[in-house]
Amino acid sequence: MSFSQFELHPDLLKAVQHMGYKEPTPIQQQAIPIAMSGRDLIGCAQTGTGKTAAFALPILHKLHPTRRAQIRALILTPTRELAAQIYEVLQGLTAYTKIYTAAIYGGVGMPPQERALRLGTDVIVATPGRLLDLIKRGIGRFDGLEVLVLDEADRMLDMGFLPDVKRIISHLPSQRQTMLFSATMPAEILQLSGQILQNPATVQIGRQSKPAEGITQSAYPVAQHLKTDLLLTLLEAEAMESVLVFARTKIRTERLARHLKESGHKAALIHGDRTQGQRLAALEGFRERSYRILVATDIAARGLDIDGISHVINYDVPMTPEDYVHRIGRTARAKAIGEALTLVAPGEEEFLSAIQRLTKIEIPRQTVPEFDYHRALKPRPQHDGRRHKRFNGRAKRRNAYAAY
Repeated sequence: MSFSQFELHPDLLKAVQHMGYKEPTPIQQQAIPIAMSGRDLIGCAQTGTGKTAAFALPILHKLHPTRRAQIRALILTPTRELAAQIYEVLQGLTAYTKIYTAAIYGGVGMPPQERALRLGTDVIVATPGRLLDLIKRGIGRFDGLEVLVLDEADRMLDMGFLPDVKRIISHLPSQRQTMLFSATMPAEILQLSGQILQNPATVQIGRQSKPAEGITQSAYPVAQHLKTDLLLTLLEAEAMESVLVFARTKIRTERLARHLKESGHKAALIHGDRTQGQRLAALEGFRERSYRILVATDIAARGLDIDGISHVINYDVPMTPEDYVHRIGRTARAKAIGEALTLVAPGEEEFLSAIQRLTKIEIPRQTVPEFDYHRALKPRPQHDGRRHKRFNGRAKRRNAYAAY
């Protein structure tokens, strides 16, 4: 099947060809005709299946070639990275049109975003928090809105954005086409879809609990204090071209990235406390292979679309099995192959068991023969007496407060 069979506008087909799209993915094959008919749509598919083009192409076909100096389509998405990524796709698809697009998210200056809303940009892609801030200030009119898209709806739920999403929707005209895309369909999202969609068609591609084809999975049991050493050993032993490493917290991400750099590895990091400029620079450097390793929290688990990631390493086992599926889905994209390695401390065995129950896959356990798994935890460095006295004084004060 080819994109020409959708009867898209020739300017869009030209852009599709220029962007190197060869043939529609399964979600695109099923969703594009429904979306082009104007019907509301629920799309349930794993990340990396081509959902962006599945909703972007019908929207652009509907809006092109007439401009109305109004906001005609709104795409809500949970993270800055995903908003920037969707905006980049829109820029490519509108290369041969006069359709204006803009991205609105936090971490960058507001004035350009305010202008985009005031001037009536055709397509806005936004994160809920920043857009709601601007709406509260009376910036932007949505009277002419024709299409609303909620992308990664379950992720917006996880991040606590659902109340903001509902407030934004209250400012939109009720007569519109609405499309909701999500990798999973928890009860809250099903309830929301019933409130904002009218007689929607449903497209479901694959099972969210099943990792993508082409991913080789393995688990490495190791003591918590030896995880960094084992990771360094694996990075030296394995032919890993492009490695995405997931850590559980921002602090652990910072600490791990620092260790990797001190060990001579080219590594970048992203997490929620990094500025937008830092996050974009890290992603671009990783995409361009200036960095071999990107260390991230789960902010990169969904929607991150970087070709050629050869390995995903779970430095920390995710506490929910669905997050594991999303994490390892960053490799083996577009029918490629990749590897997913998980370092499992004794206290994380229950999380690994939950992952295996969800995926119905027994993840094989591996060891590195030359690695010393029995190495003791290094003793903490000794401090001078004055430091100990100050520390003991703090401890006494804490104990006194606790007793009180």
